[in-house]
Amino acid sequence: MSSLKITIGAVNTRPGSSREYKTGGWRTMRPQVDVEKCIQCLQCLAYCPDGAISKSENAVQIDLDYCKGCGICAKECPVKAIVMLKEEK
Repeated sequence: MSSLKITIGAVNTRPGSSREYKTGGWRTMRPQVDVEKCIQCLQCLAYCPDGAISKSENAVQIDLDYCKGCGICAKECPVKAIVMLKEEK
């Protein structure tokens, strides 16, 4: 049991945050975007549970510091522009 005591009405000023903790090191599979196929529909961005996807000029961009490799982006891509590759470190 934790010895941390939080009183009623207390505010946690440092909650856990993926911005603070780079979670990409957990990955065993990594998404790769085929820029030629990407139609920038942003379905991957909408479904990414980690907020690791952003729009770039020609396609979407995946921030591998925060991507955990769940594969949801690849599954939701209607044109199969994202494939999951085995992570090699």
